[in-house]
Amino acid sequence: MSNVQQRIDELVKGNRVVLFMKGNPTFPQCGFSGRAVQILKACGVTDLTTVNVLEDEEIRQGIKEYANWPTIPQLYINGEFVGGSDIMMEMYQAGELQQVLTPQ
Repeated sequence: MSNVQQRIDELVKGNRVVLFMKGNPTFPQCGFSGRAVQILKACGVTDLTTVNVLEDEEIRQGIKEYANWPTIPQLYINGEFVGGSDIMMEMYQAGELQQVLTPQ
């Protein structure tokens, strides 16, 4: 495992809810990242860890390989890859995301 993959792995496994996004929750740098943050807020997530991929080129490339998913944002819950903003929206509308996010 490369250094960047190890860094990503530690972030994903060390935090309950991790969103790799462009920008940050206060100033998202793309519409999809902004939508992802809004969905998580609507779900009442208070322990969100965000990683701004624009600040780290290694992570920006590495995260795509880590999940084998070509786009950002990427959401991880309890160490598991959930998806990007479209999947998050579908899960939110179906009530699935709220269930996954409810602390056990």
